[in-house]
Amino acid sequence: MTLTLTVSDDVRALAPGFTHVAVEARGLLNAPSDEASSALLDDAGRRLAERLAGRAPHEDPHVAAWRAAYAAFGSKPNRTRNSAEALAKRALADGGLPRVNRLVDVYNAISVAHLVPVGGEDTDRIVGAMRLARATGEESFATVAGGEEVIEHPDAGEVVWCDDEGVTCRRWNWRQGVRTRLTEESVNALFLLEGMAPHCDLVTAGAELAGLLEKFSPGARVTVHSPVGAAGQE
Repeated sequence: MTLTLTVSDDVRALAPGFTHVAVEARGLLNAPSDEASSALLDDAGRRLAERLAGRAPHEDPHVAAWRAAYAAFGSKPNRTRNSAEALAKRALADGGLPRVNRLVDVYNAISVAHLVPVGGEDTDRIVGAMRLARATGEESFATVAGGEEVIEHPDAGEVVWCDDEGVTCRRWNWRQGVRTRLTEESVNALFLLEGMAPHCDLVTAGAELAGLLEKFSPGARVTVHSPVGAAGQE
């Protein structure tokens, strides 16, 4: 794989069940949300409702495991929800899921349908290697506040994804930065599917994501990298 991904020992100790799948794609065709990507999001909401069968998202064992991991590094799960739980709540609400662009719609649909956090990064904007680590509090995080781009800093001990330039996603998968997010100009991307074993099936989710990327971007080169993390998976 083009990019190197590492998970620090501190994070492994914090959440021994953590595992992830990386889907690498090159030659993608992105565009504004359309009828096809919107239909994917609607179908994901239906699949989620069937899975939950009337329960709230936080009652699902996988979401509960993520809440425990968030609490372990000092984050309040009711205040800063992991991305899968946050999207699930929106999917079940009257307004439904947001439409962003086709690539984001595709990975958001996978996240909701499988109830796993999924993020997409523009690999042409990533600097050096990517790693999941506990922050010192000195790292830079580019985000938007009040319509203006600003630089924030994570809390010391917070779990973050980062590259050689700074934080790309705060509080594990809570909020993505603006620097590496997928835009309509993105052509090369890395999608990260994250889970807490044994409560998820990242292999199935990753395969479905790869299939959708190939469908929406004919000719794209898509590679799924095996789960890495819990239970001795390589």
